[in-house]
Amino acid sequence: MPEKKKSRLYLASLRLDRWPRSTAIIIGSAAVFLVHPGWLRSSLSPFLPLKIILAFILTWMVSTANYIINEITDAPFDAYHPGKKHRPLVGNEISVPLLMACCVLLAVSALGIAYFAYRLPFVLSLAALLLAGILYNVPPLRCKDIPYLDSTLESANNPIRFLIGWYVLAAGFPPLSLLAAWWAFGNFLMVGKRVAEKKFLTPEESSAYRMSLSRYSITGLVIFMAANALLFLSLFIVFSLRLNLKTFLFVLPFIVFYLIFFIYKSIQDRDAAEEPEKMLKNPYFALYTLFLLLVFIVAFWLR
Repeated sequence: MPEKKKSRLYLASLRLDRWPRSTAIIIGSAAVFLVHPGWLRSSLSPFLPLKIILAFILTWMVSTANYIINEITDAPFDAYHPGKKHRPLVGNEISVPLLMACCVLLAVSALGIAYFAYRLPFVLSLAALLLAGILYNVPPLRCKDIPYLDSTLESANNPIRFLIGWYVLAAGFPPLSLLAAWWAFGNFLMVGKRVAEKKFLTPEESSAYRMSLSRYSITGLVIFMAANALLFLSLFIVFSLRLNLKTFLFVLPFIVFYLIFFIYKSIQDRDAAEEPEKMLKNPYFALYTLFLLLVFIVAFWLR
């Protein structure tokens, strides 16, 4: 095989196109100013953007290491998925040892740089992101095979990335209600992914591709998805009231519409649910996301 083509196969296995997920750390950094408005002036410095950019790169490196772990451990099962069966590792087109070496290099480099550039809580949060990927993918625990625990652990990446962004600026722990709300929202998205897999894969494909899918029902998944949506909304209300951010309550109807739209897309569109960021390619959804962000900004300034 030509070296150029082989290099492309290795790059595809790294899933570098998933970089938008690491931008979630920005939400954690932004939340510092939401929870501690007085820090907005005292924390501004010409080095702040550089610190956030470096934090994003380190998070992306650890996330890529996790994707490599996922690529290796899932290869025997991906062979039964209609789309993932074409991945290079499934077809033995690339080397497992070389991928593992890349994984170790990324993880060790990211944690090493973080140790010298940030405080210990940041380093521990970054290490937690790596640990979550190992617990989710690697036997004997391999939580992705355990119904309901699979999505719950996968969605733990949400609060962990939040903490990474938070500890770029802050030293103390963020409000528990905000962190738990962000976890519930992530679980809502991950359950939507399983709804799509359960709906659009045949029973033979789903049971061979992922053990937990054979133990799910679409009804049970939709109920669990709705429960996570309600938990997220409840925790969001608790957070808003405790921090006296009553203007945030006016954003609730817009959030509810957002959640209902995603539930609908999970049932109707496999690709959108399996990869939530693909929904942003829909111009209407992208515009509504931007509109929701602007509504939050206005609510923050009118608090």
